[in-house]
Order: sequence, then C-alpha cells, then structure tokens
Amino acid sequence: MDALRAALAHLSADGVAPEQLKLDITAAVAVFAAAWSRRRDGAAPIAPDPQLGHAADTLRMAGVAGADAAARADALDAYLVAASDHGMNASTFTARVVASTQSDAVSAVVAAIGALKGPLHGGAPGPVLAMLDAIGTPEQAPRWIARELAAGHRIMGMGHRVYRVRDPRAAVLERAIEQLQAAGVRSPRLALARAVEAVAVASLGERRPERRLAANVEFYTAVILDAIGLPQSLFSAMFAVARVAGWLAHIDEQRAGGRLIRPASRYVGPQPEVAAEAA
Repeated sequence: MDALRAALAHLSADGVAPEQLKLDITAAVAVFAAAWSRRRDGAAPIAPDPQLGHAADTLRMAGVAGADAAARADALDAYLVAASDHGMNASTFTARVVASTQSDAVSAVVAAIGALKGPLHGGAPGPVLAMLDAIGTPEQAPRWIARELAAGHRIMGMGHRVYRVRDPRAAVLERAIEQLQAAGVRSPRLALARAVEAVAVASLGERRPERRLAANVEFYTAVILDAIGLPQSLFSAMFAVARVAGWLAHIDEQRAGGRLIRPASRYVGPQPEVAAEAA
C-alpha cells in the first residue's frame, strides 16, 4: 500500500479533463498494484493491454494467467463490483473531505488509500488467510477459536460496524468462489472457511449474545483472491483497485454539493479558572 500510495501521487491532474482523469486514476491503481507485486517477486512489470477488460488485464499484469484465465477474471469481476462502494466508510469519507476543499481527484484518492491501509478497514483480508492457515483443518477450528477468544483476541473477518447479520457481500463472494470451482479452479480453503465461519459465529454468539457478530466481506475476500491466484501481499491493494470507482463517484457528488466538510467538535477538557474581579 505504501508503494501504491506513492506511485499514484505522481499522477498529475493538471490540464486533464475530469472524465479522462477518472479513467486514468482507475486504470493506474490496477497498473501500479500489479507492477509492484511483480517487482517484489523480482519480475519485470507487464504493460497493460487495452484490448482486454479491466479484471482480465489486472490479472495478466499481476502474472495470473493460463487456460482458466477467463474464469479467474469473472471471479475478480465479481469481487470488484461487490467491493466498489459501501456507503460512508472511512476511506470514502476521507476522499470526500479532501474533495470538499476543492482539491484534485488524485489527492483525494491518495488520501483514501492512506485510510484503506489501516487493519480496521482494508487491511484485514490478509490476516484472515493467515488465520485459516493457522487453523489448518475444520476439526481444529473449535479449539483454535476458543483459545483466541480466551486470550482476548479478535477473530478476523467477523463483525461489521453496519451489519448485525451476515454481510450480504460475503454471500456474493462465496457464490463467486463456487462458480470458480465449477469452472475447474479448486479452492482448498473454501470448505475450511465455511467451517471456521460456523464455529466463530457460534462461539461469538455464546460470549456476546447481545450483539451478533457474523462474517463480513473481508472473510470471503481472502478466500476468493487466494482462489483466483493473487498473492496475499496484494490483497489490500486489490481492495483499492475495487474501491477506487466508488471513491471517484463520491468525489463527483461532493464537488456537486460544493460545501466544505467541517464537523463540529465539543471541548470536554478542564475549564480555565476565572480570575477574581479586582476589589
């Protein structure tokens, strides 16, 4: 995410028509993310191919190819659409705050990437995959989750600030994984993920019956991006590849309103002493 943020900051908005700038930014996030992933693995970046669709070319640039490339691209398309926008989340609000100052779209998106990097927002899919690997088999899930909860640790990919039911986007991604498997791309982690989800929901429900915690979008994001063939190091950047379309739409909407976002605050610290009046 550091590399993506730095690379995108080099784009210039000067003299670029607004519609073209939105296309440039959307494409650049995917190009930069894929190029960084290749360089990290010691391989040369792959230039974009304008003849391919966005998802298919993103995978090609990231080095994911083969006879089942079309099925993998369809799965990535499902993820990109599902994750493209989700209300006034932290990164979207950040983009709108920057846009409200009449700054350019590049600056607003760079700021949004900074917010997305945090583990409480876009940084969770990677730890979900690490959790599944640590559990190993469905049979180990009850013991592993009980130990984590006893230690006061969070179960990654569970719970959401908005939903008190299962995140509907999790169901979308779960179906996309099933379709990917039907096309011949097997995901050994799907059965494990389902078992872990069931145990986690039940265990969390016993501990906090007053607040139901269920799987969020990041739980199955980890599974689908892994099944597609993308490395774990690229998961957060792929969230940005998806969410940039939503950011740009919010930026347009914020500019149309024309108002500076400036939330009010209330001072709750100690009050200054009032000097006694002179006799």
